[in-house]
Amino acid sequence: MIETERLILRGWLDSDVAPFHAMGNDADVMRFLGPPMSLAGAEEARARMDALLAKHGYCFWAIERKADGEFLGFCGIKPGPADTPIADEIEIGWRLRRDAWGQGYAREAAEAAIAWTWANTDAPEIAAITVTANANSWGLMERLGMARDPAGDFDHPAVPDGDPLKRHITYRMARPAISRPASP
Repeated sequence: MIETERLILRGWLDSDVAPFHAMGNDADVMRFLGPPMSLAGAEEARARMDALLAKHGYCFWAIERKADGEFLGFCGIKPGPADTPIADEIEIGWRLRRDAWGQGYAREAAEAAIAWTWANTDAPEIAAITVTANANSWGLMERLGMARDPAGDFDHPAVPDGDPLKRHITYRMARPAISRPASP
């Protein structure tokens, strides 16, 4: 579990599936992510996150708002998708329900996930992917200090040919150098 001023990033609960499913059926939330999500798809996603957490100690954690215990979405890290330029690298990702947008929750959660990654893994860098049209997502990547890697742009193998969401862009952030005190 990771705590920030307003949020808790934690493993998924059974009670998260219904609001995640609802979020996955919001056309605005899914605009750059693909078709609506079935309830079975939401349950499968939760099972994948449980398996990643058990195997690696991290996943795209559920985001809970401290003030009221509400499920807001997810943010965290996982191995990058197979057959992409970030396969097996640490990928950071987030998705929040629409009424949580514009309040700084995604940035707060992402900064906490990044800090956790540097403190708890030996990953040399963190990568993120999105579609070119998703300016809010890549804008957050830039605000987090990530830089676009044009050589990493790719056609996502999980997206059907001809789909406008097929082309993805990649952002990266290197592990910060450890500052050492100057020698006397």
